[in-house]
Amino acid sequence: MIEKEELKFISSHLDFWDKLSGSELDELKKNITKVSYKKGVNIHSTENECIGVIIIKSGGFRVYILSEVGREITLFRLSAGDTCILSASCILNSITFDVHIDAESDTEAYLININTFSRLCEQNVYVQNFAYRNATERFSDVMWAMEHILFLSFDKRLAIFLLDEISKTNSTEIHITQEQIAKYIGSAREVVSRMLKVFQSQGILEQSRGVIRVLDKNKLRELVRSQ
Repeated sequence: MIEKEELKFISSHLDFWDKLSGSELDELKKNITKVSYKKGVNIHSTENECIGVIIIKSGGFRVYILSEVGREITLFRLSAGDTCILSASCILNSITFDVHIDAESDTEAYLININTFSRLCEQNVYVQNFAYRNATERFSDVMWAMEHILFLSFDKRLAIFLLDEISKTNSTEIHITQEQIAKYIGSAREVVSRMLKVFQSQGILEQSRGVIRVLDKNKLRELVRSQ
């Protein structure tokens, strides 16, 4: 049973909430469940059924595609407060490629049943607009990721990633492995390792097992701005 305070959190992330009729709202409330995912669990892939719309309460997801040779290319990441519409991609005809969604950390969320959300999309234009607007925003994230992979040099991509990470955590210490970085920025671990060693030789950072400490943020910013 979803508590009142939880419904308040959910409704604040669904802008169609007050556009639902009484019967629609009752149906929606009855078909929202609490879910939890352990770190590393696959939430959605080509083999999994379309599960529904997920609103993240805590933790986060990584959305990625797999190349033909099995390399993971991260499209975007979702954190607390974000809504994951691609886990309901079966109701969006415009989505024509396969995405995978993994829990980046232990995650708690609220799941809207796919059949319920699909019915609401069919009968309420505000729900439909929410679904397509959310999908459009995520595809903007996809285009941003593709532009970086195709048009930016690897050192700049890595610099941007490191700056984003220390901004998110508000710390100059990043707890992450080279393998994880490679997955996030669509490269090979060996390439990441070489570039981190270059950054270390330039005094930008220092490394220990599973930890990167950024020593000079300004040098990273200068690298991103350089031609």
